[in-house]
Amino acid sequence: MDIIIRRTPDEVGAYAADCIEPFARQGATIGLATGSTPNPTYKELIRRHREEGLSFANCKAFLLDEYYGLPRDHEQSYYSTIRREFTGSIDIPDAAVASPNGEAEDPHSAAASYDHAIRHAGGVDIQILGIGANGHIAFNEPTSSLRSRTRLIDLHPRTIEDNARFFDSADEVPRQALSQGIGTILEARHLVLIATGPAKANAVQALVEGPLSASCPASALQLHNAATVVVDESAAELLSDAETYKDFDPYWR
Repeated sequence: MDIIIRRTPDEVGAYAADCIEPFARQGATIGLATGSTPNPTYKELIRRHREEGLSFANCKAFLLDEYYGLPRDHEQSYYSTIRREFTGSIDIPDAAVASPNGEAEDPHSAAASYDHAIRHAGGVDIQILGIGANGHIAFNEPTSSLRSRTRLIDLHPRTIEDNARFFDSADEVPRQALSQGIGTILEARHLVLIATGPAKANAVQALVEGPLSASCPASALQLHNAATVVVDESAAELLSDAETYKDFDPYWR
């Protein structure tokens, strides 16, 4: 696992964009995350598309997750959010951006179909990830199986509380979501996890320096052969080896 520390969220976004750009140029399949943390990355990729000719026209994309029971056209559905924050501003075909069906009558069948669709597409080449304050990735809450597949998940109260800022009240936040499982995520060829801000410092420490444990689902990245963790200084503040990571990075010399 490669640990990259940058000073600010914008610099984190630029580094993550550097990781993604070669895959975009190859017409790869990109795994997309929603939430506020990836937005600097998406803004930088949009800038490169508009100013430097970076094209996503031959790419495919799969979202990590979707609220269950929220209409697709709701402004806080991840189907709508990713188009508003990223894909609507680049040249990827809208039909090439797939997401779990949060309105399915049978969510378990919909989850299995989504897992199959990812495999049928040849898998995800590079997956963008965030991390929750409780260590979750996608909506895989603590105690999730490290081999789990795409499935219906009950959201942890902490996750509901954290996501309430996107809604008028916590009562409006859906209580369930369809999410790629940890086992599904680990099948991507390259993982890029982004974390910024002091609220993520404990989770980042558990991810990087803690034991492999279902209590911190993100620690599963320790099992991956091509995982890159990109954090800003405040998210890295609890890492005991932060200065060591910097010593090997020309950016800090």
